[in-house]
Amino acid sequence: MTAGSGIIHREMPKGDADGRMHGFQLWATLPRALKMTPPRYQDIKSADIPEVIDDDGTKARVICGNVWGATGPADGIATDPHYVDISIPPNTKKRIPVETDRHAFAYVFAGSGQFLNASEPLAAPTEWVNPERGGVMLEGEPTRRPAIRADNRSLVLFDRGDEVVVQSGEDELRFLLVSGRPLQEPVAWRGPIVMNTRAELVQAYSDLKDGTFLK
Repeated sequence: MTAGSGIIHREMPKGDADGRMHGFQLWATLPRALKMTPPRYQDIKSADIPEVIDDDGTKARVICGNVWGATGPADGIATDPHYVDISIPPNTKKRIPVETDRHAFAYVFAGSGQFLNASEPLAAPTEWVNPERGGVMLEGEPTRRPAIRADNRSLVLFDRGDEVVVQSGEDELRFLLVSGRPLQEPVAWRGPIVMNTRAELVQAYSDLKDGTFLK
C-alpha cells in the first residue's frame, strides 16, 4: 500500500484454526517529491510470491525486489526495497549478497543462528532480554559488536557491506531480510503519518480532523 496524498485503511488478518499466523507491517517513508502521490493498494496472494530453492536447501520467497533471479510481485514502490522471506536448513552457513549502497536488517521469527560478516552487525532484540536494562545500548558504548547469536523475535541491523553471512543453529532458521537505499531526507513522524517537517505533520493532522485528509 502507498498512502501518498491520504488513505484510511484497516487490516483484519486471520490465522488458521489454531490461531497461528505471522503478521508483519513494514512502513517506508516516501521521498519528499512523492509525498502527495495518488494512493494505491496491491493485494498479493501467497501463490503469487516466487520461491527460489538453492542447492543447500535454503529457500527464499521474494516479496519485493530481485533476489537470486526471482522478482517479487510487489512493484512500483518508490523506495525500491528488497523484502525476502528466507529459510535456512539446520547447521548451514549461507552467504547472501546485499548491494553496498543499501542499508539492511534481518528479523528472525523462527529458530536461531549467528549473523557474521565484515560489517559486524548489531543485535536489537525485540523482547526483554537483559534484566538490567532491557538490552538498550548505553551512551558511549561501541556501536559495533562481534558476530552475535540472534534468537527468535530478534532484529539484527547491519552496517554497510556486500553480503550477509548466516550460520543457522540446530533448527531451521527463518527470517525476513529487508534492504533499501537511504533517502537522506528529514523525517517528522507521529502515529501513522510520516512527513518531512513538523509543520507538514501538523497540517496533515488538521486535515484529518477537518475531514479534508483524503484528497
